[in-house]
Amino acid sequence: MKENPKLEAALEALHEDMLETLGRWVRIPSVRGEAAENAPFGPEVRRMLDTAVSDIRRLGMNPRDIDGYCCDAEIGEGEETIAVLAHLDVVPEGDGWLDEPYGAVIREGRMIGRGTSDDKGPAVAALFAMKALLEAKVPLHKKVRLILGCDEECGMEDLVHYEKVVGLPDFGFSPDASFPMINTEKGITAMELKADVTDERLISIESGTRSNVVPGQAVALIRGDFRAAAAEAFECDNEACEIETSLEEGNTRIRITGIPAHAANPDLGVNAAKLLLMVLSKLGIGGLAVQTLYDTTGSENEGHGLGIAGADEVSGKLTINLGLLSVREGVLSVTYDCRYPVLFNGQTVRSMVALALRDAGFVMEPGRDSVPHHVPETSGLVQKMMKVYNDIMGTEDHPYAIGGGTYARHLKEGVAFGMLFPEEPGLEHQPNESIDIENFYKAARIYAYAIAALCE
Repeated sequence: MKENPKLEAALEALHEDMLETLGRWVRIPSVRGEAAENAPFGPEVRRMLDTAVSDIRRLGMNPRDIDGYCCDAEIGEGEETIAVLAHLDVVPEGDGWLDEPYGAVIREGRMIGRGTSDDKGPAVAALFAMKALLEAKVPLHKKVRLILGCDEECGMEDLVHYEKVVGLPDFGFSPDASFPMINTEKGITAMELKADVTDERLISIESGTRSNVVPGQAVALIRGDFRAAAAEAFECDNEACEIETSLEEGNTRIRITGIPAHAANPDLGVNAAKLLLMVLSKLGIGGLAVQTLYDTTGSENEGHGLGIAGADEVSGKLTINLGLLSVREGVLSVTYDCRYPVLFNGQTVRSMVALALRDAGFVMEPGRDSVPHHVPETSGLVQKMMKVYNDIMGTEDHPYAIGGGTYARHLKEGVAFGMLFPEEPGLEHQPNESIDIENFYKAARIYAYAIAALCE
């Protein structure tokens, strides 16, 4: 790869603006809320979209607002179009933060805040890479279309709408994962099941914020004084996990703290809902429904207890996260987030889970299945982008598979490209999410050269 002095100078000159822009974006808590007019994902997401549109215009591009679902902007010329897909929405902040989740605090070379790594930081890096290409007047013989969506974390209704109204390019990348490159994404299916609770001692359970997050908190209310027994039943090898019990009008409230993580990597967290199921199971509270959930998914994340465990060489093993658990008015509801290998069938996975829990009274609700996505390493898209990455980093790396789902799966030939570097910890969906500022700038440089290579 030949270094472009004008592009290098343009990237360097934009650093201060990049960081200031990211800080403003992170300070908007763009968690999906109740739909309103021209705000299908709620007022805060609408505010974030308006901010992005304003910044894109300020940087000399012509953004379009697509009915509040997405915005886009293009640079370059030519018959073909490259998509750059990022998102503006974030998961709820959750518990355990040492700093304000939306404060964009900078400490020791890192910016801290929800969305810094997933996915506002990468979105800003891609946007400023495009700005640098314009400033350096790099010839682009294809169009480059930045698409910023607003519902990646809750089902990707934004891109469904965009594809229907505008249409998506055939190929491109999403800066919403890790370097060197993700060319394979497992299938994803969320499964909600419900059953009646036959044990009247179990008054309520509340655990989880989203099915794609390992729950870090779980709370139950049970009739009677079970404080000592619950504390004795609790077991966890991680010192960060704990149980608190209190007596409220003769009822015991149990609060368990685990460690949140992304559902694509459930082993990186400690599931508070599962710890609660363990305690209730040992106490003999909750009846067959609670006992069955604990027996089938209480101690592992690979689906052995549900009869769905397996792997393939292309994408690795299946994982399953118990993301949401509740008991309200005598009904137990559980939602699993399952990431299954490329050679598996999502409908078969759903049927087997329904069968495994049927005898405990569980009935599965209708749901959606996002099929696996794979782009061969021989693809021209993959080869050009990997060459840029390896030239800049001085490596000989290859693409790999993940359990996460990115916008790339909406393209016929799409990959996830950064911006987390191999040596960095993955903090998405976790408390104290943050990014390394120098790596933020480095990612923008890689994106600029990769876009230029794709547009030759």
